[in-house]
Amino acid sequence: MFGYIIVNKAEMKFKEFDIYHSYYCGLCQILRKKYGKTGQLSLSYDMTFVLMLLSSLYEPPVTQGNCKCIAHPFEKHEIRTTEITEYIADMNLLLTYYKCQDDWQDEKKFFRMLYGRMVKGKGKHLKEKYAEKINNISKRMREFTEAEADGSGDIDALSGLFGQVMAQIMIYKDDEWSDNLGRLGFYLGKFIYLLDAYEDVEEDIRKNTFNPLKEMYQRTDFEEECRTILTIMMSECCKEFEKLPILDNVEILRNILYSGVWTRYEIVREKRNGKE
Repeated sequence: MFGYIIVNKAEMKFKEFDIYHSYYCGLCQILRKKYGKTGQLSLSYDMTFVLMLLSSLYEPPVTQGNCKCIAHPFEKHEIRTTEITEYIADMNLLLTYYKCQDDWQDEKKFFRMLYGRMVKGKGKHLKEKYAEKINNISKRMREFTEAEADGSGDIDALSGLFGQVMAQIMIYKDDEWSDNLGRLGFYLGKFIYLLDAYEDVEEDIRKNTFNPLKEMYQRTDFEEECRTILTIMMSECCKEFEKLPILDNVEILRNILYSGVWTRYEIVREKRNGKE
């Protein structure tokens, strides 16, 4: 359920992509600083979007610097961090732990189970730091796991549970923007869950693993119906985004919400249609 909230690089200015990449690299460095290589492996584009959105909304001081890393060993590249980067690093680790649990329960992937234990060990302190938030997320994830185990085909309910998880992560503080951010996160989470199910449905049918879209996949209007549902989710997400008084990096964020999120969808759709 990661890697869907990305930029459409082809439609970005070079400068805008450099700024986006600097936030991505900044998050990578904070993950390594706080959680070592275990944390660094959990880095995701999805959470980079959340970081940029919250940093652009709340406008905390931005620390800029340069660094080298394994991905860029020969030259330094720019990094940007804010106080929100640490929060996102914590949430990134938390989501990774739940994703590992889900992978183990669904497909018994030994490496994911092992990595999940490592992540859990690194994030022991988070329970105390974010007690209420983690309690809410844990409850939703338990309900999510139980619904999948029961073979629930209720797409709206299942995606809604993951939407509630993303809503908790998107709400950085209890203030005048928390309701908007919560709704934005809710619909973003639903979109991520549904797109993940859309991409995996054929593989899950072959492996006989759970996917709420299996029944719909047998229908002739499968592609049209999925596109409609995903469009509704992202339309609601964008509606909440446009209510926020964001000026910094707004074009980068719009690139992601209006174009980038559809990149993976188009790749999967074209590949699937090519089989027909």
